[in-house]
Amino acid sequence: MNDNQSALSEADVVKGSVQLIHAVGMHARPAVKLTMLAKRFHSRIAMRVAGAADWIDPKSVVKVMAMRASRDSIIEFEARGADAPAAVAALIGLIAEDFPDSAR
Repeated sequence: MNDNQSALSEADVVKGSVQLIHAVGMHARPAVKLTMLAKRFHSRIAMRVAGAADWIDPKSVVKVMAMRASRDSIIEFEARGADAPAAVAALIGLIAEDFPDSAR
């Protein structure tokens, strides 16, 4: 595999989804954790509640909270950039693990 095959281009989209299991949905504490994690990545990331028309930037806590995602919602992610696979995997993992306090 050469460098061109291993590197993702800006056009490549990585997608994933996860069920929100947090008891009260996406309120302030989980939104802050998700936003802090999203900001660690250079990729352009978008998220939405499945079926919603608009994608939002998970690097904005205000936008994440404004989604008003309730418990059992399916959260979808799309990311573009070199670290897009890691970004989507990390964000899905955070939600799937119910926003553990040890998440950094």
